[in-house]
Amino acid sequence: MSAKLFVMPIAPTPPTFRTSPPPLLQHTPHGLHCAAGDFYVDPWRPVDRAVITHAHSDHARPGHAAYLATPDALGVLKARLGAKATIDTLAYGETVTMGEVTVSLHPAGHVLGSAQVRIEHRGEVWVVSGDYKLDPDPTCAAFAPVRCHTFVTESTFGLPIYRWRTPELMFGEINRWWAENAAASRASVVYAYAFGKAQRILASIDAAIGPIICHGAVEVLNRAYRDAGVPLPATSLVTDLPKNFDFGRALVIAPPSAAGSPWMKRFGEHADAFASGWMAVRGARKQRGVDRGFVISDHADWPGLLTAIAESGASRVLVTHGSVPVMVRYLRDTGLEADALETEFSGEGEGEGRAEVLVETAAEAESAAEIESTAETESTAS
Repeated sequence: MSAKLFVMPIAPTPPTFRTSPPPLLQHTPHGLHCAAGDFYVDPWRPVDRAVITHAHSDHARPGHAAYLATPDALGVLKARLGAKATIDTLAYGETVTMGEVTVSLHPAGHVLGSAQVRIEHRGEVWVVSGDYKLDPDPTCAAFAPVRCHTFVTESTFGLPIYRWRTPELMFGEINRWWAENAAASRASVVYAYAFGKAQRILASIDAAIGPIICHGAVEVLNRAYRDAGVPLPATSLVTDLPKNFDFGRALVIAPPSAAGSPWMKRFGEHADAFASGWMAVRGARKQRGVDRGFVISDHADWPGLLTAIAESGASRVLVTHGSVPVMVRYLRDTGLEADALETEFSGEGEGEGRAEVLVETAAEAESAAEIESTAETESTAS
Protein backbone atom coordinates (compact mmCIF):
# COMPACT_ATOMS: atom_id res chain seq x y z
CA MET A 1 0.00 0.00 0.00
CA SER A 2 1.42 3.34 -1.05
CA ALA A 3 1.67 6.16 1.48
CA LYS A 4 -0.40 9.27 0.96
CA LEU A 5 1.22 12.67 1.26
CA PHE A 6 -0.64 14.91 3.66
CA VAL A 7 -0.31 18.61 2.85
CA MET A 8 -1.13 21.06 5.57
CA PRO A 9 -3.32 23.78 4.11
CA ILE A 10 -1.71 27.23 4.30
CA ALA A 11 -3.86 30.21 5.07
CA PRO A 12 -3.59 32.87 2.41
CA THR A 13 -1.34 35.80 3.31
CA PRO A 14 -3.51 38.84 3.97
CA PRO A 15 -2.86 41.61 1.47
CA THR A 16 -0.85 44.60 2.65
CA PHE A 17 -2.08 48.09 1.93
CA ARG A 18 0.18 51.12 1.80
CA THR A 19 -1.62 54.06 3.25
CA SER A 20 -0.52 57.66 2.92
CA PRO A 21 -0.10 59.55 6.17
CA PRO A 22 -3.01 61.85 6.98
CA PRO A 23 -2.56 65.45 5.86
CA LEU A 24 -1.08 67.78 8.44
CA LEU A 25 -4.22 69.92 8.32
CA GLN A 26 -7.75 68.68 7.90
CA HIS A 27 -10.99 70.57 7.54
CA THR A 28 -13.35 69.97 10.48
CA PRO A 29 -16.53 71.67 11.68
CA HIS A 30 -14.39 73.70 14.10
CA GLY A 31 -11.68 74.72 11.63
CA LEU A 32 -8.38 73.58 10.16
CA HIS A 33 -7.13 70.94 12.59
CA CYS A 34 -3.59 69.65 13.01
CA ALA A 35 -4.10 66.28 14.71
CA ALA A 36 -0.36 65.65 15.15
CA GLY A 37 -0.07 68.86 17.16
CA ASP A 38 -3.60 68.94 18.61
CA PHE A 39 -4.29 72.55 17.60
CA TYR A 40 -6.27 74.52 15.04
CA VAL A 41 -5.24 77.33 12.71
CA ASP A 42 -7.68 80.29 12.73
CA PRO A 43 -10.61 78.11 13.90
CA TRP A 44 -14.16 79.37 13.42
CA ARG A 45 -15.69 77.43 16.35
CA PRO A 46 -14.42 77.42 19.98
CA VAL A 47 -11.44 75.09 20.51
CA ASP A 48 -8.82 74.44 23.19
CA ARG A 49 -5.77 75.67 21.24
CA ALA A 50 -5.83 78.16 18.37
CA VAL A 51 -2.84 79.36 16.37
CA ILE A 52 -3.82 82.72 14.92
CA THR A 53 -2.47 84.22 11.68
CA HIS A 54 -3.80 87.73 12.39
CA ALA A 55 -6.44 89.63 14.32
CA HIS A 56 -9.11 90.23 11.68
CA SER A 57 -12.36 88.87 13.03
CA ASP A 58 -12.80 86.13 10.41
CA HIS A 59 -9.48 84.64 11.55
CA ALA A 60 -9.37 85.49 15.27
CA ARG A 61 -12.71 84.65 16.83
CA PRO A 62 -13.66 84.81 20.50
CA GLY A 63 -14.26 81.76 22.67
CA HIS A 64 -11.05 79.75 22.32
CA ALA A 65 -9.42 78.49 25.53
CA ALA A 66 -5.91 79.56 24.44
CA TYR A 67 -4.41 81.53 21.56
CA LEU A 68 -0.94 81.66 20.03
CA ALA A 69 0.04 84.70 17.94
CA THR A 70 2.92 87.10 17.35
CA PRO A 71 3.83 89.74 19.97
CA ASP A 72 2.84 92.53 17.56
CA ALA A 73 -0.66 91.06 17.27
CA LEU A 74 -1.16 90.97 21.03
CA GLY A 75 -2.46 94.52 21.50
CA VAL A 76 -5.04 94.28 18.73
CA LEU A 77 -6.13 90.81 19.87
CA LYS A 78 -6.64 92.09 23.42
CA ALA A 79 -8.64 95.03 22.08
CA ARG A 80 -10.85 92.71 20.06
CA LEU A 81 -11.10 89.61 22.26
CA GLY A 82 -10.98 91.27 25.68
CA ALA A 83 -8.31 91.49 28.35
CA LYS A 84 -9.26 88.10 29.82
CA ALA A 85 -8.34 86.15 26.67
CA THR A 86 -5.41 83.77 27.23
CA ILE A 87 -2.88 84.69 24.54
CA ASP A 88 0.66 83.33 24.29
CA THR A 89 3.10 84.90 21.85
CA LEU A 90 5.80 83.55 19.57
CA ALA A 91 8.25 85.90 17.85
CA TYR A 92 8.82 85.64 14.11
CA GLY A 93 11.20 82.80 13.30
CA GLU A 94 11.16 81.21 16.75
CA THR A 95 9.90 77.64 17.10
CA VAL A 96 7.68 75.82 19.54
CA THR A 97 6.91 72.11 19.79
CA MET A 98 3.22 71.27 19.88
CA GLY A 99 2.57 67.55 20.17
CA GLU A 100 4.56 65.88 17.40
CA VAL A 101 5.05 69.00 15.25
CA THR A 102 7.26 72.07 15.22
CA VAL A 103 5.47 75.38 14.70
CA SER A 104 6.91 78.75 13.77
CA LEU A 105 5.42 82.09 12.65
CA HIS A 106 6.72 84.20 9.76
CA PRO A 107 5.77 87.69 8.47
CA ALA A 108 2.77 87.83 6.14
CA GLY A 109 2.82 91.57 5.37
CA HIS A 110 -0.96 91.83 5.75
CA VAL A 111 -1.49 93.90 8.91
CA LEU A 112 0.29 94.48 12.23
CA GLY A 113 1.37 91.12 13.67
CA SER A 114 0.13 89.05 10.73
CA ALA A 115 1.89 85.73 10.27
CA GLN A 116 2.22 82.68 8.11
CA VAL A 117 2.12 79.47 10.15
CA ARG A 118 4.84 76.94 9.35
CA ILE A 119 4.12 73.38 10.51
CA GLU A 120 6.75 70.63 10.28
CA HIS A 121 6.16 66.95 11.01
CA ARG A 122 8.70 64.21 10.23
CA GLY A 123 10.29 66.23 7.46
CA GLU A 124 7.04 67.35 5.86
CA VAL A 125 6.40 71.10 5.88
CA TRP A 126 3.11 72.94 5.44
CA VAL A 127 2.69 76.72 5.48
CA VAL A 128 -0.65 78.41 6.09
CA SER A 129 -0.44 81.92 4.70
CA GLY A 130 -3.48 83.46 6.34
CA ASP A 131 -4.01 86.75 4.49
CA TYR A 132 -0.95 88.42 2.98
CA LYS A 133 0.41 91.03 0.60
CA LEU A 134 3.80 91.65 -0.97
CA ASP A 135 3.55 95.45 -1.33
CA PRO A 136 5.59 97.52 1.16
CA ASP A 137 3.67 98.72 4.21
CA PRO A 138 5.20 100.94 6.93
CA THR A 139 2.84 99.54 9.57
CA CYS A 140 3.84 95.86 9.54
CA ALA A 141 6.70 93.45 8.86
CA ALA A 142 7.20 92.66 5.17
CA PHE A 143 6.08 89.31 3.72
CA ALA A 144 8.83 86.67 3.99
CA PRO A 145 8.71 83.63 1.66
CA VAL A 146 8.80 80.31 3.51
CA ARG A 147 9.80 77.13 1.68
CA CYS A 148 7.42 74.21 2.08
CA HIS A 149 5.89 71.15 0.47
CA THR A 150 2.26 72.33 0.80
CA PHE A 151 1.28 75.99 0.70
CA VAL A 152 -2.19 77.02 1.91
CA THR A 153 -2.94 80.34 0.24
CA GLU A 154 -5.72 82.88 0.24
CA SER A 155 -7.13 84.07 -3.08
CA THR A 156 -9.21 87.12 -2.18
CA PHE A 157 -8.08 88.95 -5.31
CA GLY A 158 -7.18 85.83 -7.26
CA LEU A 159 -8.23 87.11 -10.68
CA PRO A 160 -5.95 88.55 -13.39
CA ILE A 161 -7.90 91.83 -13.41
CA TYR A 162 -6.50 92.71 -9.96
CA ARG A 163 -3.11 94.41 -10.29
CA TRP A 164 -2.13 97.08 -7.79
CA ARG A 165 -0.19 100.20 -8.61
CA THR A 166 2.74 101.24 -6.44
CA PRO A 167 1.97 102.64 -2.97
CA GLU A 168 3.51 105.98 -4.01
CA LEU A 169 0.94 106.37 -6.78
CA MET A 170 -1.98 105.16 -4.65
CA PHE A 171 -1.34 107.43 -1.67
CA GLY A 172 -0.34 110.31 -3.93
CA GLU A 173 -3.90 110.18 -5.28
CA ILE A 174 -5.33 110.52 -1.78
CA ASN A 175 -3.04 113.44 -0.97
CA ARG A 176 -4.04 115.35 -4.12
CA TRP A 177 -7.74 114.70 -3.54
CA TRP A 178 -7.48 115.77 0.10
CA ALA A 179 -5.54 118.95 -0.81
CA GLU A 180 -8.10 119.90 -3.47
CA ASN A 181 -10.95 119.47 -0.99
CA ALA A 182 -9.07 121.41 1.69
CA ALA A 183 -8.55 124.30 -0.74
CA ALA A 184 -12.34 124.36 -1.20
CA SER A 185 -12.93 124.16 2.59
CA ARG A 186 -14.60 120.77 2.23
CA ALA A 187 -13.92 117.88 4.59
CA SER A 188 -12.49 114.69 3.03
CA VAL A 189 -13.95 111.42 4.35
CA VAL A 190 -12.24 108.12 3.56
CA TYR A 191 -14.09 104.92 4.43
CA ALA A 192 -11.58 102.21 5.22
CA TYR A 193 -11.52 98.98 7.21
CA ALA A 194 -10.79 99.97 10.83
CA PHE A 195 -7.95 97.49 11.39
CA GLY A 196 -5.01 97.56 9.03
CA LYS A 197 -6.28 99.61 6.10
CA ALA A 198 -6.96 102.72 8.19
CA GLN A 199 -3.53 102.64 9.84
CA ARG A 200 -1.75 102.03 6.53
CA ILE A 201 -3.45 105.11 5.10
CA LEU A 202 -2.53 107.19 8.15
CA ALA A 203 1.12 106.15 7.94
CA SER A 204 1.34 106.87 4.21
CA ILE A 205 -0.42 110.22 3.67
CA ASP A 206 0.92 113.77 3.94
CA ALA A 207 -0.26 114.83 7.39
CA ALA A 208 0.79 118.43 6.72
CA ILE A 209 -2.28 118.98 4.51
CA GLY A 210 -4.65 119.33 7.47
CA PRO A 211 -5.98 117.86 10.72
CA ILE A 212 -6.82 114.14 10.84
CA ILE A 213 -9.93 112.90 12.62
CA CYS A 214 -10.66 109.22 13.27
CA HIS A 215 -13.84 107.40 14.14
CA GLY A 216 -13.71 105.73 17.56
CA ALA A 217 -13.55 102.25 16.00
CA VAL A 218 -10.39 103.32 14.17
CA GLU A 219 -8.81 105.25 17.04
CA VAL A 220 -8.87 102.34 19.49
CA LEU A 221 -6.80 100.35 16.99
CA ASN A 222 -4.51 103.32 16.35
CA ARG A 223 -3.57 103.11 20.03
CA ALA A 224 -2.66 99.43 19.66
CA TYR A 225 -0.43 100.29 16.70
CA ARG A 226 1.29 103.10 18.59
CA ASP A 227 1.78 100.83 21.60
CA ALA A 228 3.52 98.37 19.26
CA GLY A 229 5.91 101.11 18.14
CA VAL A 230 4.31 101.94 14.78
CA PRO A 231 4.63 105.69 14.08
CA LEU A 232 1.32 107.30 13.09
CA PRO A 233 0.53 110.99 12.66
CA ALA A 234 -1.48 112.84 15.31
CA THR A 235 -5.19 112.04 15.17
CA SER A 236 -8.21 113.31 17.06
CA LEU A 237 -11.61 112.02 18.05
CA VAL A 238 -14.55 114.30 17.34
CA THR A 239 -15.15 114.50 21.09
CA ASP A 240 -11.64 115.95 21.54
CA LEU A 241 -12.46 118.99 19.40
CA PRO A 242 -14.23 122.24 20.28
CA LYS A 243 -17.87 122.53 19.19
CA ASN A 244 -17.07 125.25 16.66
CA PHE A 245 -14.20 123.32 15.04
CA ASP A 246 -13.81 123.96 11.31
CA PHE A 247 -13.66 120.62 9.48
CA GLY A 248 -12.97 122.24 6.11
CA ARG A 249 -9.34 121.06 5.87
CA ALA A 250 -9.79 117.81 7.75
CA LEU A 251 -9.26 114.25 6.62
CA VAL A 252 -11.72 111.91 8.33
CA ILE A 253 -11.00 108.15 8.52
CA ALA A 254 -14.08 106.06 9.30
CA PRO A 255 -15.19 102.43 8.86
CA PRO A 256 -17.67 101.70 6.05
CA SER A 257 -20.43 101.17 8.64
CA ALA A 258 -20.30 104.88 9.50
CA ALA A 259 -21.59 105.90 6.07
CA GLY A 260 -24.99 107.56 6.39
CA SER A 261 -24.93 107.43 10.18
CA PRO A 262 -25.75 110.40 12.47
CA TRP A 263 -22.02 110.60 13.29
CA MET A 264 -21.37 111.88 9.76
CA LYS A 265 -23.75 114.87 9.96
CA ARG A 266 -21.31 117.06 11.88
CA PHE A 267 -18.99 117.27 8.86
CA GLY A 268 -21.59 119.08 6.75
CA GLU A 269 -21.10 119.01 3.00
CA HIS A 270 -18.08 116.82 2.38
CA ALA A 271 -16.33 114.71 -0.23
CA ASP A 272 -16.14 110.99 0.40
CA ALA A 273 -14.17 108.03 -0.88
CA PHE A 274 -13.85 104.30 -0.32
CA ALA A 275 -10.45 102.62 -0.05
CA SER A 276 -10.47 98.99 -1.13
CA GLY A 277 -9.08 96.59 -3.68
CA TRP A 278 -12.65 96.16 -4.91
CA MET A 279 -12.45 99.70 -6.30
CA ALA A 280 -10.43 98.27 -9.18
CA VAL A 281 -13.67 96.88 -10.57
CA ARG A 282 -15.79 98.98 -12.89
CA GLY A 283 -18.96 100.18 -11.15
CA ALA A 284 -17.79 99.46 -7.60
CA ARG A 285 -17.52 103.16 -6.67
CA LYS A 286 -21.05 103.80 -7.93
CA GLN A 287 -22.37 100.84 -5.96
CA ARG A 288 -20.78 102.29 -2.82
CA GLY A 289 -22.32 105.70 -3.52
CA VAL A 290 -19.08 107.65 -2.97
CA ASP A 291 -17.32 110.39 -4.91
CA ARG A 292 -14.02 108.53 -5.31
CA GLY A 293 -12.65 105.03 -5.11
CA PHE A 294 -9.04 104.43 -4.10
CA VAL A 295 -7.60 101.05 -5.08
CA ILE A 296 -5.78 100.17 -1.86
CA SER A 297 -5.72 96.64 -0.49
CA ASP A 298 -3.98 94.75 2.29
CA HIS A 299 -4.22 91.58 0.20
CA ALA A 300 -1.95 90.40 -2.59
CA ASP A 301 -3.03 91.11 -6.13
CA TRP A 302 -2.91 88.46 -8.89
CA PRO A 303 0.84 88.83 -9.59
CA GLY A 304 1.56 88.93 -5.85
CA LEU A 305 -0.31 85.68 -5.24
CA LEU A 306 1.56 83.92 -8.04
CA THR A 307 4.89 85.26 -6.79
CA ALA A 308 4.24 84.08 -3.22
CA ILE A 309 3.20 80.63 -4.43
CA ALA A 310 6.29 80.31 -6.64
CA GLU A 311 8.66 81.49 -3.89
CA SER A 312 7.25 78.91 -1.46
CA GLY A 313 8.63 76.16 -3.69
CA ALA A 314 5.53 74.10 -2.89
CA SER A 315 4.53 71.26 -5.19
CA ARG A 316 1.03 71.28 -3.72
CA VAL A 317 -1.16 74.36 -3.19
CA LEU A 318 -4.45 74.48 -1.31
CA VAL A 319 -6.57 77.56 -2.05
CA THR A 320 -8.93 78.96 0.56
CA HIS A 321 -11.21 82.01 0.39
CA GLY A 322 -11.63 84.22 -2.64
CA SER A 323 -11.61 83.34 -6.32
CA VAL A 324 -10.84 79.72 -5.63
CA PRO A 325 -11.94 77.95 -8.88
CA VAL A 326 -10.02 80.35 -11.12
CA MET A 327 -6.84 80.10 -9.04
CA VAL A 328 -7.01 76.31 -8.75
CA ARG A 329 -7.51 75.90 -12.49
CA TYR A 330 -4.66 78.28 -13.29
CA LEU A 331 -2.23 76.53 -10.94
CA ARG A 332 -3.12 73.12 -12.37
CA ASP A 333 -2.48 74.46 -15.86
CA THR A 334 1.03 75.43 -14.74
CA GLY A 335 1.73 71.89 -13.52
CA LEU A 336 1.15 72.26 -9.78
CA GLU A 337 -1.04 69.99 -7.71
CA ALA A 338 -3.79 72.37 -6.60
CA ASP A 339 -7.10 71.95 -4.81
CA ALA A 340 -9.71 74.00 -2.98
CA LEU A 341 -9.71 73.97 0.83
CA GLU A 342 -13.01 74.89 2.41
CA THR A 343 -12.87 77.47 5.21
CA GLU A 344 -15.05 80.15 6.73
CA PHE A 345 -12.63 83.00 6.00
CA SER A 346 -14.00 85.88 3.98
CA GLY A 347 -11.30 88.23 2.70
CA GLU A 348 -11.13 92.00 2.42
CA GLY A 349 -13.57 93.95 4.58
CA GLU A 350 -15.01 90.65 5.90
CA GLY A 351 -16.75 90.15 2.59
CA GLU A 352 -18.37 93.61 2.42
CA GLY A 353 -19.31 94.29 -1.17
CA ARG A 354 -17.60 91.15 -2.43
CA ALA A 355 -20.68 89.41 -3.82
CA GLU A 356 -22.05 92.45 -5.65
CA VAL A 357 -18.66 93.17 -7.18
CA LEU A 358 -17.95 89.62 -8.35
CA VAL A 359 -21.41 89.15 -9.87
CA GLU A 360 -20.77 92.08 -12.20
CA THR A 361 -17.38 90.82 -13.36
CA ALA A 362 -17.66 87.03 -13.25
CA ALA A 363 -17.74 86.60 -17.02
CA GLU A 364 -14.88 88.98 -17.81
CA ALA A 365 -12.82 87.54 -14.93
CA GLU A 366 -13.16 83.98 -16.20
CA SER A 367 -12.18 85.18 -19.68
CA ALA A 368 -9.16 87.08 -18.33
CA ALA A 369 -8.02 84.03 -16.37
CA GLU A 370 -8.20 81.86 -19.46
CA ILE A 371 -6.22 84.38 -21.50
CA GLU A 372 -3.51 84.69 -18.83
CA SER A 373 -3.32 80.92 -18.30
CA THR A 374 -2.94 80.33 -22.04
CA ALA A 375 -0.26 83.01 -22.34
CA GLU A 376 1.66 81.57 -19.39
CA THR A 377 1.49 78.04 -20.82
CA GLU A 378 2.68 79.21 -24.24
CA SER A 379 5.50 81.21 -22.63
CA THR A 380 6.62 78.16 -20.63
CA ALA A 381 6.48 75.93 -23.67
CA SER A 382 8.62 78.30 -25.69
